[in-house]
Amino acid sequence: MPAPTVGSRIPRVDVLGVGVSAIDMDRAVAEIAGWVERRERHYVCVTGVHGVMESLRDAELRRIHNHSGLTTPDGMPMVWAGRRSGATRMRRVYGPDLMLALCEQAAERGWSSYFHGGAPGVADRLAERLVERFPRLEVVGTSSPPFRTPTPVEDDLTVERIERAAPDLVWVGLGTPKQERWMAAHTQRLSAPALLGVGAAFNIHAGLLPQAPRWMQRSGLEWLYRISREPRLARRYLSNNPRFLVEILRRPPRLRPAEDRDA
Repeated sequence: MPAPTVGSRIPRVDVLGVGVSAIDMDRAVAEIAGWVERRERHYVCVTGVHGVMESLRDAELRRIHNHSGLTTPDGMPMVWAGRRSGATRMRRVYGPDLMLALCEQAAERGWSSYFHGGAPGVADRLAERLVERFPRLEVVGTSSPPFRTPTPVEDDLTVERIERAAPDLVWVGLGTPKQERWMAAHTQRLSAPALLGVGAAFNIHAGLLPQAPRWMQRSGLEWLYRISREPRLARRYLSNNPRFLVEILRRPPRLRPAEDRDA
């Protein structure tokens, strides 16, 4: 199989070393549609403060974000950072919304989808609910990997299963940073044009996790809602968010050329 190509047509905003794509939802969908049509292979990181702060501590994860086909601005802080750098048309490309927008396109254009991730049964439930919403959506397979690191044999079997299904879109719901590492390691092993790491979108669209009200999403307060629903996330948000603010003041975001792929 040919090596995957790296998308370079879209400028990125350097947010603490992570290149966040300066896009909106329409541009993201159009870019991914182009990959499918040209049979190019890429992966999509859907990234907010958590992903950026993890990347600040982990050079390899930062490299993975910077060599994605797209790293979308999942949270409002990414959008605000982008606008501060001069990317005035940048808008939030939230994982659950991206999933719905692309599934709508997939149903219209005949693209097939495979769902990999979530606890046992979640991917199946997600697929069923999405097909109810988009009756023409073609789902060619699902899998729920073990919570532990799969063995090489288990990983090979997963690759074989996905390859036999031959999807156009592979949806990955393993959580950050696990899903980003999985996509980077498997882009060259899979023929699918697009691997999309959407994390909590699996549980949200499976009906297992409610979404924050839109006003909270728009105002950047979704993290408060997430803590109220998932108290285990409190430590992450209360550690990452203040540090992000301090770091962004020290290192203001900058808009960089499309071809700049800083590690």
